[in-house]
Amino acid sequence: MTSHLLTGVRPYGEDPTDILLVDGAIAAVGPEASAQASQDTVRHDLEGLVALPGLVDIHTHLREPGGESAETVFTGTRAAAVGGYTAVFAMANTTPVQDSAGVVEQVLRLGREAGWVDVHPVGAVSAGLKGDRLSDMGAMARSAARVRVFSDDGRCVSDPVLMRRALEYVKSFDGVIAQHAQDPRLTEGAQMHEGAVSAELGLQGWPAVAEESVIARDVLLTEHVGSRLHVCHLSTAGSVDIIRWAKARGIRVTAEVTPHHLLLTDEMARTYSPLYKVNPPLRTSADVEALRQALADGTIDVVGTDHAPHPLEDKDCEWAAGAFGMTGLETALSVLIETMVSTGRMGWRDLARVMSATPARIGRLSDQGQDLEPGAAANVTVVDPDVRRTVDGAAQWTSSDNTPYAGTELPGQVRATFLHGRPTVLDGVPVVAAGSRA
Repeated sequence: MTSHLLTGVRPYGEDPTDILLVDGAIAAVGPEASAQASQDTVRHDLEGLVALPGLVDIHTHLREPGGESAETVFTGTRAAAVGGYTAVFAMANTTPVQDSAGVVEQVLRLGREAGWVDVHPVGAVSAGLKGDRLSDMGAMARSAARVRVFSDDGRCVSDPVLMRRALEYVKSFDGVIAQHAQDPRLTEGAQMHEGAVSAELGLQGWPAVAEESVIARDVLLTEHVGSRLHVCHLSTAGSVDIIRWAKARGIRVTAEVTPHHLLLTDEMARTYSPLYKVNPPLRTSADVEALRQALADGTIDVVGTDHAPHPLEDKDCEWAAGAFGMTGLETALSVLIETMVSTGRMGWRDLARVMSATPARIGRLSDQGQDLEPGAAANVTVVDPDVRRTVDGAAQWTSSDNTPYAGTELPGQVRATFLHGRPTVLDGVPVVAAGSRA
């Protein structure tokens, strides 16, 4: 394997140094990196840029199989690499559903063929996402995909008996249930956050309690069973309070927040553009502030993009007919720089914790999210934090352009991404991977 020398990078934004990548691992950091480089080593001048462990997304929708009109594993993971990711967890709401060993192994194979990032399939909790009986979680856990995260995301596991059984089942192989917290009876027909803006616009509201009540139930079930719970896309201040209370009791719960819930509010619905229609909905500025504080203080553990691509016809329409969801893999890091790093709420090591190390730990990945030190897997992201760019949805590498940030200026750009020592992005552009379907 070709070795690569990254010169002048600043690990976690600290002092400039060199990093040598050899045979898929970090061979050396510091002056010895240059000394150990061979004549054949490829040198990359990255003077002054910030180096981070490769990002890990705990919550990605790649759509394939079945939703190729919106995204494929190839295009979605290419976008992930451009966004600085080296691993993603692919959600189960595909067609067919990822509820069997055969389907999760298919997604695993597609990810390996694409070659942009490590793809880890998420298994469905219930068969067919129907919420009436458990999927064959054991077979998925034993499969080549070694599934450890299970979720019906897009739908809530609303039956408490089924949720209890799922939590009990995954204990045998140290799995985790990732819950989409949404009481379906309280949100039937809902279009946006229930509040002053929904009342003014005449759109049916989505109350915060629909999320909070399910989280409260599930953390108690988790405590009772002694299992692991991960709460997807927290969006309300009340949800933060419940997670904080649960952690104080020692309950094994982790939680994620999306970039868009850290930046955007329900005021965006005044545009009536379905680009701002998402599940859970954009909330109030008070909720955004609570989420930022919770991410900074560790109550919220990770950032998950909830990357949800859609075909043009599903978003280029009136609000009521629009699909829920936004793309996010290529803008997540920039949004975190804007909302958390530039504001002083978090440093670069904190950002690496919530976007790399902790999601890798939750998903039980041993070769991702490691510190940038000799012996670690060579999964590295290099970002220019000073550049500011205007987001152009049509110019993104995902198949869909339903980004809520089109025309918005955001800081930071990924200059290079290395997956197991091999460059997947150089100078901000994806590099065709050996063995890929490009």
